[in-house]
Amino acid sequence: MGALALLVRPLYIASEFIVAAATTGGYSFVSDSVSRLGEVGCSAAYCSPRHELMNGSFVGFGLLLAGGALLLSRALGPWVTGLLVVSGLSSVATGLAPLDQDAALHAIAATPLFVAQPVALVVLGARLRKERPRLATALLTAGIVTAAAAVAFVLSADGPAAGALERLALWPVLVGLAAFAWTQLPVGRRQPAAEGAAGRTEGT
Repeated sequence: MGALALLVRPLYIASEFIVAAATTGGYSFVSDSVSRLGEVGCSAAYCSPRHELMNGSFVGFGLLLAGGALLLSRALGPWVTGLLVVSGLSSVATGLAPLDQDAALHAIAATPLFVAQPVALVVLGARLRKERPRLATALLTAGIVTAAAAVAFVLSADGPAAGALERLALWPVLVGLAAFAWTQLPVGRRQPAAEGAAGRTEGT
């Protein structure tokens, strides 16, 4: 069940597109933050009528992350589990505190997500480096990329690439954790020996 919870989380990306398609006044995935899709208020310049779906996605997919991590705690290890539970609860809090209702509270709620997720990927990658070297390399790379993107997003403020940077800090985590979750299913468990052997061959 924990693996399935993480496997379905990439569907979150679809929710962004569904909500963005209904906005009025123009929305850019490159320059606009994800949080704008969850703004409750409307003006003549911009409105997100499906904001409830976006905020619900923050809550729902956050619960899937926290719950999936707890159910996979033995495979993830205590540090990764804790970091992902914090990330999931941060996502839930973000959905409950829309940007235009209280910007400061929204920022406080979202910050742990941007910090804990990259660290979790790096720690998980290090944990898997012998058993699944290819997956470990991918997770380590994703952790570094998402961490750099998160820092750049914060520094960019509302810059022209803020939306792209934010998504680069978030979307790879969805895919990376789904890839790990696949290895926890019966079909995925058949691969570690072959992958480990391939890693040893590449290292010689």
